[in-house]
Amino acid sequence: MVLPTDRACSPMISAIGAEAAYAARHFSVEVHLLILDSCDERTHAEHARTVAALAPAPHVTVHHLDEARQRDFLRTVIDRARVPKPDLMLDLMLPSEVSYGACTNRAFLIAAALGCRSVHRRDSDSRYQTKDGVPVFPVHPELTALGRSAAEVSAEVSEKDLDPAYDGRPVSMAGGSFIGELSVDIAEIRALDPDVYDNVVSLWAPGHWTAERKRQLVAQSFTGAGTAPYTEDRTQLALVDPMRVDMCNIGFEHRVYERMPLPPARNTIGSDYFHIHLVHDATLPGVLHNRHIENFHTPERRTHTGFTAYQTRFVKFLLSMLYFNFVYDRMAATGAALLDDRQEIRADAVVALLRESTGLDRTENEWRLDQIDRAYRRLGGRYAEFAGELRPRRARLLDEVRQDMEDFALLTESWAPLVQAGRGLLGATP
Repeated sequence: MVLPTDRACSPMISAIGAEAAYAARHFSVEVHLLILDSCDERTHAEHARTVAALAPAPHVTVHHLDEARQRDFLRTVIDRARVPKPDLMLDLMLPSEVSYGACTNRAFLIAAALGCRSVHRRDSDSRYQTKDGVPVFPVHPELTALGRSAAEVSAEVSEKDLDPAYDGRPVSMAGGSFIGELSVDIAEIRALDPDVYDNVVSLWAPGHWTAERKRQLVAQSFTGAGTAPYTEDRTQLALVDPMRVDMCNIGFEHRVYERMPLPPARNTIGSDYFHIHLVHDATLPGVLHNRHIENFHTPERRTHTGFTAYQTRFVKFLLSMLYFNFVYDRMAATGAALLDDRQEIRADAVVALLRESTGLDRTENEWRLDQIDRAYRRLGGRYAEFAGELRPRRARLLDEVRQDMEDFALLTESWAPLVQAGRGLLGATP
């Protein structure tokens, strides 16, 4: 179980500690609770005190790693793997800027080194729902299904919506969504001007989509499972719709993340959602559950510095979709051919699509920036100020999002040696 964080989150550390103990107790498994802590020294020390206060739980081992310890681990793995451009590899795995994909990639690599069979991710700006005062832990439906064949799991879910042709394949992902605030902190835009909100959010759709398809996308974007609280379990075995799950509430089987990393893009919201699409498009079964996590936004995003940084990540997300929409379309068309004869992801097939995407004409992204500029100036205030700051950075942002795809391809090509070099480094192999 992994909790990446760059903010104070002692309540969530205590909560995920309880979830880890629950998993070990109910499923008779060894659980490694990994806290990847990128906080300042004072906050890290506070987290260390929280970790020390966790009730000891049989078969649960807690790893609280600051960036120095993460870097030492990565250097060892990179040196052992003898991959090209080792300094760049270290930077892609542990960049100085925020990278949602990179922090989860570190979790994946450490999981392989610990001999884990699955990774279960939670986020620091979320909390568990409760029923009758008891936390509703998503790890229960995750561990019930992951790694077993779809045929085995089918008798234990509420609903099956899966082609019988896929029954022999392993359940590779199990996840739910969230309730509460929007997953992307842009509710203020919707409150200020709903038309501007619709226009801006529609920019993550492919440019050629019809207005009606874009409206449908906007209606379901970033809203998760709404606001209705948990009452009882509902699970579905399916090729899980990527719009129905969230990375704050998800588990992956080891044969997914050991074959493919996530995009290591810097300062880009949504860069960690790639595997949700990959599992779906490669026709690997998943389980969708309704143990949704409560999402909330932390105050630092509303400060001037936090606002500018967050809006930059949102803009880069919109620009990245030129490339990801292309790759997702091609992955969907490729389907089961993304799998080898062992029903595992063919990383080489994905790399080919990533490389192809980098040759796309970026006129569509120039249009996106024009739309963002117009929309934010219409909002006025700090949004108009941000638009002014964004204008001289346009060319650099366009270059960055293309380079992010190049970096993703390069990291994917080096991923198998990195996983192999790390395998068993911190524990038994799976």
